[in-house]
Amino acid sequence: MALGSPQHEHPFGHLIDTLRREQYEELRYFNPQKLSDDRYEKLPFCIRVLLESAIRKCDGFYVKTEDVSNILDWQMQQNQTEVVFSPARVLLQDFTGIPAMVDLAAMRDALAKQGVDPNLVNPRCPTDLIVDHSLQIDYSKCAIQSPSIPVDESHGAAVRSPAGRPSPRGSHCTGQRSGHRGSCSKASCSDAPTGRTAAVQIENTPLLCPFHLQPVSEPETMIRNQEMELTRNKERLQFFKWCSKAFKNVNVVPPDINTVHQVNLEYLCQVVQEGEGFIYPDSVVGTDSHTTMINGLGILGWGVGGIESEAVMLGQPVSLTLPQVVGCKLVGTISPLATSIDIVLGITKHLRQAGIGGKFVEFFGPGVPQLSAPDRTTIANMCPEYSATVSFFPVDDITLQHFKHTICSEEKLVVLEDYLKAIKLFRTYGDQSEEPQYSQVIEMNLSSIVPHVSGPKRPQDRVAVTCMKEDFINCLNEKVGFKGFHISKDKQATLVPFLHEGAEYNLSHGSVVIAAVISCTNNCNPSVMLAAGLLAKKAVEAGLTVKPYIRTSLVPGSGTVTHYLNTSGVLPFLRKLGFEVVGYGCATCVGNTAPLPESVVDAIKQGDLVACGVLSGNRHLEGRLCDCVRANYLASPPLVVAYAIAGTVSINLETEPLGVNSEGKDVYLRDIWPSKEEVNHTEENIVIASMFKELKNRMEKGSTFWNSLDSAESALFPWDPKSTYIRCPSFFSKLTKEVCAPQSIDSAYPLLFLGDKVTTDHISPAGSIARVSAAAKYLQSKRLTPREFNSYGARRGNDAVMTRGTFASIKLQNRLIGKTGPKTLHIPTGQTLDVFEAAERYQRDGVPLIILAGKEYGSGSSRDWAAKGPYLLGVRAVIAESFEKIHKNHLVGMGIAPLQFLPGQNADSLELCGKERFTINIPQELTPRQQLTVQTSTGKSFSVMALFENDMDVAFFRHGGILKYVARSLLL
Repeated sequence: MALGSPQHEHPFGHLIDTLRREQYEELRYFNPQKLSDDRYEKLPFCIRVLLESAIRKCDGFYVKTEDVSNILDWQMQQNQTEVVFSPARVLLQDFTGIPAMVDLAAMRDALAKQGVDPNLVNPRCPTDLIVDHSLQIDYSKCAIQSPSIPVDESHGAAVRSPAGRPSPRGSHCTGQRSGHRGSCSKASCSDAPTGRTAAVQIENTPLLCPFHLQPVSEPETMIRNQEMELTRNKERLQFFKWCSKAFKNVNVVPPDINTVHQVNLEYLCQVVQEGEGFIYPDSVVGTDSHTTMINGLGILGWGVGGIESEAVMLGQPVSLTLPQVVGCKLVGTISPLATSIDIVLGITKHLRQAGIGGKFVEFFGPGVPQLSAPDRTTIANMCPEYSATVSFFPVDDITLQHFKHTICSEEKLVVLEDYLKAIKLFRTYGDQSEEPQYSQVIEMNLSSIVPHVSGPKRPQDRVAVTCMKEDFINCLNEKVGFKGFHISKDKQATLVPFLHEGAEYNLSHGSVVIAAVISCTNNCNPSVMLAAGLLAKKAVEAGLTVKPYIRTSLVPGSGTVTHYLNTSGVLPFLRKLGFEVVGYGCATCVGNTAPLPESVVDAIKQGDLVACGVLSGNRHLEGRLCDCVRANYLASPPLVVAYAIAGTVSINLETEPLGVNSEGKDVYLRDIWPSKEEVNHTEENIVIASMFKELKNRMEKGSTFWNSLDSAESALFPWDPKSTYIRCPSFFSKLTKEVCAPQSIDSAYPLLFLGDKVTTDHISPAGSIARVSAAAKYLQSKRLTPREFNSYGARRGNDAVMTRGTFASIKLQNRLIGKTGPKTLHIPTGQTLDVFEAAERYQRDGVPLIILAGKEYGSGSSRDWAAKGPYLLGVRAVIAESFEKIHKNHLVGMGIAPLQFLPGQNADSLELCGKERFTINIPQELTPRQQLTVQTSTGKSFSVMALFENDMDVAFFRHGGILKYVARSLLL
């Protein structure tokens, strides 16, 4: 139902109200207060957002009046009733965005074949796609790591950039003794002719000055990394650019502009949206784990999987159990030494111990006004780490001030404030009688927070900085587990000497070998990044340095960060310590760290050392940064710099010096730690509205590479049959105008016979492509070498690769073959084959497939190919003891029937061996949660519950999934 329809046509047309003021034109909105129900003002603010959406979007099919009633009755219905939510927009990053956009491009092809205008296929919900997940660190500080670069034999091995242009004149070696950072003073280095004396470039080794054999410092590290990113991903980027021109309701932010969550915070967020003749609260679902940051600005949003986001793009609301809402009351005064990271980690531990998994958190209390808007977004970012769905800060005066200096005009601010106050979504803290009623209240005293780091293996294991040395020693002593490494006491003092750049150094347990200032989690809060820069400035002025073998990097999530670090004068000091900007995007957090120097790796292995990484991101599982770095700690940006200077985490920063200056004097952390006043003064004078305006202009202009990139102008995408990255999927290969009645599944074989807790990691293609896998065979048939395989993530736009990678996990336990591995039994022949090869044979013979499973099938992270892959393998149904809810919805969305054994029954109790043929009788008049009869070729018969929760689920199944449902709606 269109929102612009006459009021009597909308079930809640009587709630339509109008804002009137001289500063703006009349604006219409749905006012929940006109329900005249006292329960509304007792609802948590985040639940009020759900209610407004349900009222506005009520159409009798996707959203029903019962949904509105249930949300209004939240106190009684929480954690029991299923409701739906229609977000205002969808946020995609490129890894998850490409399969969604490929599906829409394929839908256009399918409709065109049916004689329908392909231009009708567009996302129904506004969609923003940010290209930010492709950056890899090929080049880092002076140890430039390079992919294979061809050698010109006729002129020697000239040093070249990835794009083939000569290295800049400024790329000189030190010309000094090893280990010192700086530029070479010898003219011969800068003017060396190409020829036999030119630097020899070997893959994954530093570029060397031909005269001094010293690493060449590279002021254009960031440019080189960006060039490699664009070269690697040109094919994908051309597709994205076509999408930006071909589809309505799609906005593509090109690479090297900003990270997805930062674009969301600085550019896309509106707080109040306008569309179809109404204004309404902004809200979002996104496919990035950082989507929750937006809740710090009073915008409801959380992360979802690929199929869920695709469904929302196509007009379907998100289904969720009406959540419990935990009120987190903040009291006390923040310590001047505590950064937002300390507050984040303190709240993370506090809420994790409270057991709030799957709940919403809403902050209130006298401590909230002490937190700036950037502080709040940083806190909201970490909610997945304590298993909450969202951490919501309602809009208040602090939020308005933030928008005044960033994205809002004066007129927009007036509208925003008037509207939010009109529907009781504006927060004040003076009158306690206005406090909402929460499911439970947890109180936290902000004055109890002291500087902490988090690790060495999990983000919830916090360690006070003053206790770091003692805690690390305890970790060495403890048995291998969540914290322990079990290093015998006689080996804890192991010292391994090694050579690096001609100088001798020593490594020991606790030595820092990776130090990464990653501002993706922090760049919305300039104070912590400025603190790192000011600390670096004081450290350099005090004569402190960072050992050159430590892999340091600075990855700003935004050009804004680089701008204010540079303008404030601290960037040169960070660079002096090795923290050079290497690019924009997800890098160290996702394991895209350049390899450590071989001498460092050899020393770690020789001494079986527990080497350490320190970073300011929010992911640091063991081995994630580098497989030889076992201990990894999350820390605030200034502490990352401090530990890099110290060179070890086995130090008490309160009582032991960071290092010794040139005069032999000990320098302590307290000597160089910037005061809160210094940081605030710098922030106030540097981080101003002009920076955000400049960023906005840069984003709207796009990059030179993006603007010059060729892409098709057609309504249909010109698929390249030779492409191994982007391929037209076969989801619409049998699309017809007519909807066939549900067909029974006749004489199906089990493709797999699985046990309990089969996760989406077991099902969905992920990680590197094994050389002996079905996907590898396909890529080799396309004349690609193993070096060119790339990862499943990079090839998510190619269904041929992804289908072959489905169930390719080496940890898959299939009872049909009795051992672990990505194999199954082709039952008719008795052969053990790759899962894909067996499925291909079954499909060739016209045999339908099912999967037998135990409890919690599909648990773990939400992954779209965990449902798309089985569908393309020919799986028609999954019979399991229980399903993870989100994955069950994904199966329905792909037209696969999720069937549940009746209570007390499973494959073992029914004495199923998995080699039978199964016939599932599906009636033409299928209804939600209907019991179906299953008959086997051995004569057994049993019942299962069809887990279609509502008429919408049944409709999707009848159509063969939501993609075909939407396509047929355009055919009629």
